[in-house]
Order: sequence, then structure tokens, then C-alpha cells
Amino acid sequence: MNTELIGIIATFLLTLVIAIPLGKYLAKVFAGEKVWTDFLKPLENGIYKLSGINIKEQMNWKQQLKALLTINILWLVYGFFVLIFQDKLPFNPDGNPGMTPDLAFNTIISFVANCNLQHYSGESGVSYLTQQFVLMFLQFVSAATGIAAAVVLFKAFRDKTTTQLGNFWEFFVRAITRLLLPLSIVMALILTFNGTPASYDGKDQFVSVQGDTVNVSRGPAAQLIAIKHLGTNGGGYFGANSAHPFENPSYLTNMVEMIAQVIIPIAMIIAFGYFIRRKKLAWTIFGVMTIGLFMLMIPTLSSELGGNPALAKMGISQATGAMEGKEVRFGPAATAYWSTLTTVISTGSVNGMHDSTMPLTGLWQLLAMMINGFYGGCGVGLLNYFIYLIIAVFISGLMVGRTPEFLGHKVEAREIKIAAIITLLSPFLILAGTAISSYVFTNHGDAAWAVQPKAWLNNPGFHGFSEMLYEVTSSNANNGSGFEGLGDNNVFWNVLTGVIIFLGRFLPIIGPVAIAGLLGAKKFIPESAGTLKTDTKTFALMTFAVILVLNALSYFPALALGPLAEYFTQLR
Repeated sequence: MNTELIGIIATFLLTLVIAIPLGKYLAKVFAGEKVWTDFLKPLENGIYKLSGINIKEQMNWKQQLKALLTINILWLVYGFFVLIFQDKLPFNPDGNPGMTPDLAFNTIISFVANCNLQHYSGESGVSYLTQQFVLMFLQFVSAATGIAAAVVLFKAFRDKTTTQLGNFWEFFVRAITRLLLPLSIVMALILTFNGTPASYDGKDQFVSVQGDTVNVSRGPAAQLIAIKHLGTNGGGYFGANSAHPFENPSYLTNMVEMIAQVIIPIAMIIAFGYFIRRKKLAWTIFGVMTIGLFMLMIPTLSSELGGNPALAKMGISQATGAMEGKEVRFGPAATAYWSTLTTVISTGSVNGMHDSTMPLTGLWQLLAMMINGFYGGCGVGLLNYFIYLIIAVFISGLMVGRTPEFLGHKVEAREIKIAAIITLLSPFLILAGTAISSYVFTNHGDAAWAVQPKAWLNNPGFHGFSEMLYEVTSSNANNGSGFEGLGDNNVFWNVLTGVIIFLGRFLPIIGPVAIAGLLGAKKFIPESAGTLKTDTKTFALMTFAVILVLNALSYFPALALGPLAEYFTQLR
């Protein structure tokens, strides 16, 4: 166990060693300063020329959002039809069928939104063409979309007063050429040389120890797995995701994949501070997020290493901890660390089965996605935290009897209304979605549907409620992981989660960008003796309190009905 804990500590420290200088580099890239990757400018200029983009044309926040939403809608339409007709397209050596319209609807929204919720099994649900030219393509551009939106927020606070927030297309292209693509190439090579398939051959066969002939899927996996983690996407090439020995062959690749999914979210926080020339604010934000991470991770480790109390009562030894649903290659500690990161970061990839974790682990996983502001996904993690920050500024201003200000700009009614709407959006989507599914399951279980609601759950008790709550929460948080005891590939769940994913992705981007644009256009107010400083420990504590109170009030009843009830049932 001590070895496993040392592995976790080493992984986290290596993450910081990479993420901090990466953040400084990103600040220079998006500020247009000279960096070593400037040799890529001819490639970028070629893209701009081919696309008819004038990057010197400055955009306000409304134009930024228009560009963002327009290109994402285009990808939705393109990907939807490819998924439906993939069986009639080339690069399908295994003969995988086209998707049904409801499954294609769910899948394309999920990948465009950086959620990557999968109601299909990767190796049998999509062709090689779809894996690369739809899903992997979207894993690049969805991550770049979130990063570009965050840079718009950066621009709003770099200058004292401005409505010119740069060019969305420049931020978007640079996020791919200067960050995602180079890192993905490096990571894909590491995975390939450590056993992950990177070919275009169809299924292979081998004879097992029992004498059975087994068909093994392979294909261009390493390429997709690299951007899956670097872009905080999470969609697995194989159905078992990173618990599959081809996606994650060894403890080394396990460390590489854990590091990969965290470096960009942390780097974006550091980049924010360097970009707006307020490094202390960035470190304050990083401190709050890191404390939040540890407060979720430590009890998760304790829960998994402590084993299952029901098995302990039967006299069964659990020297290594709770091993159900775990890969023996990694053990419960590395799996617990991964499950915390993947729900905090909104990656959603797994190296063990979340449905088999201890009830309290499920509680922390759910809470991480409900908060959705500790590191978070590429770019959007900072946008989510920004909403908490604005609310904390507003409450603090009321407490000291001053007009709330953030970085020299007055926070007034319009900004607070937007922040309040975005804050209420997540509880509404999560609780309403869970309530609808619970109602259908309990009152219309025998409905004459292709998949009857009574057949959705393997565990119809408290854990079954957690499975439905987790599915909706994961969709809203753009996470994509799941309690896989839930039968989710049916019209009800495909449509419900598809709608939640769409709203849960784009409204929390629109809100912070709008607030930043509105604040940036206001007259700059120089700091005075009475200015509320947002880079102090006191304000950090205030922000942390706001995060805890808002989420406790919103979600405690639902969590009490699911993982908490299951936990106390185990203790009887």
C-alpha cells in the first residue's frame, strides 16, 4: 500500500513539474509573444488563408460566442450523418453497423460537447473512420473550443477597459497547433512503444488457455487515447476505457494518462495569472482548487483502501483494500486517485469500474462533478470557477457595504443575474433529470418500449438511484463516466442525456464569457484602501465557502437518497 501511495504522490508532483511551465508557455502563446513554436506560423497562416479568416479582426464577446456556437453546430450535423451511415463508409474492417438515430444524436452531442458519454462499446460501436475522422477530430476541436473561450476571459481582464477581445479563430487554431497536437504526438508515441495498438488492421485471433478462439479488436487506438486524456475528453477507444489492457498496458502508461489529463487544466490557471499580470490571483485560485481536490481524494483513498465492511463481517481478508471492479495491475489506491481526477477534471475516463466502488467513493465522485470547478476541463474549468468567484465577490461586497468589484470593474445587477442563472442551471438539470428518470422507472416500469424502464437497473435499491443520479450528473458536468449498472442505450436515456449535455456544456460557456465581456467594457477603477482584494487567503476562504454552501444546499437530499443511504445500509 505504501508503494501505491508513493506512486500517487510522484504522479501528482510530476504533473506540477509539467503543468506550471506549460502554463507560462500558454500565456505567451495567447498573448502573441515570441515562443519556440513560432515555426508553426506558416501552417497557421495557411489555415487562416484557406478558411478566409482575418485574425487581425478583433471580436467583442457576442461575436466570439457567435463564432463558437456556429462551428459547433456544423460539427453536430456532420458527425450525426457519419455515425448513422458509417456501415456504408470505408475503413470498417470489422463490419460495425451504423448507429440508430437516437444513439447517433446522443453520441455526436456528447463528443462535440467534450463530454464523451458513450452509450455504445468503442470497439464494436464505431468504425475506424468514425473513430478518427469524427470522434478523435471532435476530441481536438472540443478541447480547443473550451480553451479559446477561456482565453476570451483572459483578454477581458488584461487591459483596463476594452471591448476588443481578440479573435476566436486565432485562439482556437493555436490551441490545436501549439498545444494539443504536439503533446498528443508525444503521448501517442509513448503509448505505442508501450503496447497500445496503432494500426489499421481488423480483429486478431488467438487461442486462450481454455482452448477457445478469441477475437481481439485493435486499430488506431494510441492516437485517440492521447487526445482523449490531454483534451479532458475521456471517450474510450475500447468499451472498458483505460481499464482495458490495450488502452492502458502498464503502470507506466497509467501514470502517463493520469498526468496527461491534468496538465492543461492546471496550466490554464497558471496561464491566466501570467496573461493578466496577476500571478498571485492565479496561485490563489490554484490553491483553492488543489485543497478541494485533496478533500475529495483523501476520503476516497480511505474508503477504497479500507475495503468492504460487508465482506469484513464475513471474515474475508482485504489486505489490499476493496478490489471489486479494480485492475490488479493498478490496485485500489491508483484507481481511487484516478477516479478523483477523472471526476474533478471532467475527463470521465476510468481505469476501474465506478459502479463497483464503495458507496462513499461514489459520493465523492458525484460531488466532484456537481461542483465542477476544481481544475475542471480544458478551459471550461476556469470558466466554471469564475462563476463562483463572481458570486463570492458579490457576497463579500454586501458584507463590507461596498459595491462589488472584480479586477477594477464594478460587478452590477446584470452580471449577478447571469451568474445566478448559471449557478442554478446545474442543480436544475441534475435534479430534474434524475426526478424524471426515477418517476418513469417507478411509475411506468412496464411501458411498452423497446427497453422497458424496469429493465434499466441491475440494482433497483439505493445504488440504482445512484446509477441514475450519476448518469445525469456526468452528462451535466461534461464528464462522460458512468455507473455502468444502468442500461442506458435506449431512446429515453439517449435523448435525456443528449439534451442535458448540450445545455450543460454551452450555457456555462456563454455565461462567463458574457460576464467577462460586460465587465471588461466597464470603466476601470484603480485600487484603493477600500478595494476588496481577490488574491488573499481570506477571499480564497470565502470562495471555498461559497462553493461548499451552494453545492451542499443543492445536492445533499439527492446524495442522501443514493450513496449515503447505501453506505449506512452496509453498516447494519
